[in-house]
Amino acid sequence: MTKRLRALREARRVAVCAILGVVAMAAGGAGGSCGMSHPNGENDGPEASLRRRMVREQIVARGVEDPRVLDAMERVPRHLFVPEDLRARAYDDGPLPIGGGQTISQPYIVAFMSEALRTRPGDRVLEIGTGSGYQAAVLATLVAQVYSIEIRPDLARQAADRLQKLGYGNVMVRTGDGHLGWPEQAPFDAIIVTAAPTELPQRLVEQLRPGGRMVIPIGLEEGDQRLVRITRTETGVERDTLLPVRFVPMTGGPGRTD
Repeated sequence: MTKRLRALREARRVAVCAILGVVAMAAGGAGGSCGMSHPNGENDGPEASLRRRMVREQIVARGVEDPRVLDAMERVPRHLFVPEDLRARAYDDGPLPIGGGQTISQPYIVAFMSEALRTRPGDRVLEIGTGSGYQAAVLATLVAQVYSIEIRPDLARQAADRLQKLGYGNVMVRTGDGHLGWPEQAPFDAIIVTAAPTELPQRLVEQLRPGGRMVIPIGLEEGDQRLVRITRTETGVERDTLLPVRFVPMTGGPGRTD
């Protein structure tokens, strides 16, 4: 990328961010993290090159094409969301352990789910399963406000601290049972679930506004899991099956143990 092209791209990004920030604030949102000084983008050393390669070879090559999602995946510093001893593998094509039997999802899956959510800049999004905070950071570059719930207090604290230090001020994290959602902040424009329940949590459906979308893996850990998109309608829900996946099980909820 030439210096002139890089400068033009940055000028366009700043202009768009300014417009989106005004729109989001007018709608009562936080304006997203689109102009905040995160340690991401094009000038943070060799990791920037690794992210561009990741986006090109792992994500675009598999059919993800939303330019906002691709830009977010290129900007968010994934290596800062994995354990230090695994940072050399942060941009590999696969999930990585983050402790406690939990993982950070494969980059392609993060991008695919973010695109499938069909977000808009002024949206308010609920995430179930904060984990390391990586998916929340990607969403924070796309929408006005992210509310994220993590059932493990240690992961919730670590993710909240990490997101705050990296400047993602439009993400709120709390410890709780994801099956219950965040009713006092509902309704949400979109909900993303990054752990697999065996059936669709009805309380989450109820916290979607009409027209809202939920992307969620459903199924047994040892059996078939399918990533589905739920769209709430005035009379019920529409359900689209997207692709086979394998996520850690969603803990909590009726009949489950943590």
